[in-house]
Amino acid sequence: MGREMRKSLVVVIIAIVAAYSWNQYTPSAVSSVKTTLSNKSAAPNFANASNSDRSLTRAYEQKLSNIQVEGRGKVEKILADDTAGSRHQKFILRLNSGQTLLVAHNIDLAPRIASLQTGDDIAFFGEYEWNQRGGVIHWTHHDPAGRHRNGWLEHRGRRYQ
Repeated sequence: MGREMRKSLVVVIIAIVAAYSWNQYTPSAVSSVKTTLSNKSAAPNFANASNSDRSLTRAYEQKLSNIQVEGRGKVEKILADDTAGSRHQKFILRLNSGQTLLVAHNIDLAPRIASLQTGDDIAFFGEYEWNQRGGVIHWTHHDPAGRHRNGWLEHRGRRYQ
């Protein structure tokens, strides 16, 4: 199997694991996220939204993936770590626009944010993958092979990469 094929396979596996993990919410959390994303009559609050929020909204609406993005949001829900295969710390961010994102932060390649709490502000730089619930941000870490742009998370003044 060639190098590019392995790289593509890893990205697909991460996206599948993230999508599967996204479905592991409690019913009340799923209801909240579905209401936010399916309520087309509620206009996003762009008065407080950044350019990155607008870009992420467009990426969601156009079902785009593999886009390097930077932004910030508030932690809405902390999920259990994904421990199958590469380990990922998972949590939901809500952007100022109202859009939610699942963050899948690889804790085999970057430090875990041990002090993370609901309501915390998080800045991020990573790769966006579309899904029906708002999208997934991954590649929030360095690439030990040097083939992908390094990503990061920032929490309380500390960068995790």
